[in-house]
Amino acid sequence: MAIRNISVIIPTHNRGYCLGRALDSVIAQSESVHEIIVVDDGSTDNTQELLSEFYPSVQIIEQRNSGVSAARNAGVKVAAGEWLAFLDSDDEWLPDKIEKQMTAASDNPDYKLIHCDEIWIRNGVRVNAMDKHEKFGGFIFDKCLPRCVISPSATIIQRDLFDEIGLFDETMPACEDYDLWLRICSRYPVLYLEEKLLRKYGGHEDQLSRKHWGMDRFRVEALDRIIRAGSLDKAQLSSARSMLITKCNILLAGAEKHGNVELKNKIDTILSTHS
Repeated sequence: MAIRNISVIIPTHNRGYCLGRALDSVIAQSESVHEIIVVDDGSTDNTQELLSEFYPSVQIIEQRNSGVSAARNAGVKVAAGEWLAFLDSDDEWLPDKIEKQMTAASDNPDYKLIHCDEIWIRNGVRVNAMDKHEKFGGFIFDKCLPRCVISPSATIIQRDLFDEIGLFDETMPACEDYDLWLRICSRYPVLYLEEKLLRKYGGHEDQLSRKHWGMDRFRVEALDRIIRAGSLDKAQLSSARSMLITKCNILLAGAEKHGNVELKNKIDTILSTHS
């Protein structure tokens, strides 16, 4: 099948134990991709040996450990494809993921981001997503406010969208994808394929959601920034402010309960700006 100019970007850090599974799922796609870029974010395990021995055709970028946003951004900057597909190194695509998404892109040329449904595996067991994780298409800015409703591994994104929206925020240790989806979905509709085209694996110790407590801390920062950027329309601004205040009040109650003065002061400052 003809190559339709898509670059795959896989950030990884000490994931030699599962990186091969992710790469094999890309190589096994029913539609070939233009290039595979692995960004090794300062791994100290067997990642480099794995890549050199079994995946010599993969483009490798090595950098000191700088976080997943910096790794994804490094891939974006060198990618040659018109479309970019992100794959976390602990996930895997089903064989027809790229073919179905690229066909959808051809059939729906006005969309710049296409995502799909996913299968969740936790500690080796398939689990069902809760209602709050339901996914949507169209203008979904309001749906993006409570939590991240798009998985990076589920997306293909037009390369030129990053020139307009900007890259992943490298200052955010977590919820960097939430921040990006807010920026994109405040301007554009997204296309959603109601098909499970990837497997997401969870439960391992190096997941960001396990490394960082209180993920809403980072979502509040993202909401604060997009509100202050002045790019939202009146309805979006109202929804974003309402969500920010709700999240701030929950965080503030927790900070007061646990005596977290630093977090309390930070939230008080944000609330004083938006209340």
